[in-house]
Amino acid sequence: MTPRPLNPAERAVLEHLLSAEFDGAAELRAQLDRTEVVGAWAPDSVSVDLRVNEPGRHTGPFRLAPVGAAVHDEDGAYIGEFLLWTDDDGRTLSALEYAWVTDDMPTVLPPVEHIRLV
Repeated sequence: MTPRPLNPAERAVLEHLLSAEFDGAAELRAQLDRTEVVGAWAPDSVSVDLRVNEPGRHTGPFRLAPVGAAVHDEDGAYIGEFLLWTDDDGRTLSALEYAWVTDDMPTVLPPVEHIRLV
């Protein structure tokens, strides 16, 4: 995949997840203008690998940022969650994962109004 800027939906979800207060959140928020998508996890997947345009960054292994984000449908039913991956020291964004519990893989990101930070 040719690297590309975050699309508006990806940026909105990331901004929402990073609105949670946790150690390192401000540093991760500051990276959004320099973050690009470098790969999709599967065809039509909304889970993506990210790269922050900073020399010497984006290394593994990866770890989860300490933010919970449950996704609910229009009726309030739980349908999945977001996982925000960082590099091994938690200082650089590395992936946005949408883990769903429905029968069909989502092909679009939900509106942030459907994402509850927990």
